[in-house]
Amino acid sequence: MGTAVGGGRGAVPRYVQIADDLVQQIRAGVLKAGDMVPSESELVERYGVAGGTIRKAMVEVRASGLVETRHGKGSIVKARPAVRHRSSDRFRRTHRQEGRAAYLAESAQSGAEVKVSVLFIGPMEAPEGIAERLGVTAGTQVLARRRLYFRDGTPVETATSYLPWDVVKDIPELFSENPGPGGIYARLEDHGHVFAEYVETLQARPAAKAEATELSLTPGAPVVHLLRDAVTEEGRVVEVCDTLMAADQFVFEYRIPARD
Repeated sequence: MGTAVGGGRGAVPRYVQIADDLVQQIRAGVLKAGDMVPSESELVERYGVAGGTIRKAMVEVRASGLVETRHGKGSIVKARPAVRHRSSDRFRRTHRQEGRAAYLAESAQSGAEVKVSVLFIGPMEAPEGIAERLGVTAGTQVLARRRLYFRDGTPVETATSYLPWDVVKDIPELFSENPGPGGIYARLEDHGHVFAEYVETLQARPAAKAEATELSLTPGAPVVHLLRDAVTEEGRVVEVCDTLMAADQFVFEYRIPARD
């Protein structure tokens, strides 16, 4: 049974109290990793409030990062911490030299079981925004590589890499589902495209219906849209990665130098 939560003039809003109670149950192990959070109707009966109050409470619970909501399943207590995107670490050359691509390197640190499903590899006309980043005309043929990433059996991220055709045409590994140890960045560097920096743009927004379906999210669930330019020492962008992430599955960590 849940802890009783009270009201009263000047008190913390009821939905916040309910959210705090549920969060404490998770942290205390009453609700364990993999457990379903009680349904809305069960929580309405338990706390004696309206459904709207429970829905507001669950927004707060999801914001804690302790549960994930999956379309058709309800809210589940997370089994593992979110993957941490570390700006100072994720694309280190040493990871590639050790045969680990960025996603695998990050996920390994969280102890998660990861899987990558390749959805498409082949020529494509560059969309206008991608073409601008690659420095080519919209509609120019590029190589597209689209993947769907899983953590512990749950889809958490889609990513499409766009690469200039003149760069990839002589790198056969980039046309394979498995480009080899270290991923596509390792193969590009093997062929002389040495990276100087990666430029990322992030935007948080609600998931569109098709995006929510692909990531098994509730329609309108928060996602992070990330665009990354991989820039060589010559200043050329040789890959643009268009990524969509389930927002509750990732924490972004950035190191920003203090300069004069």
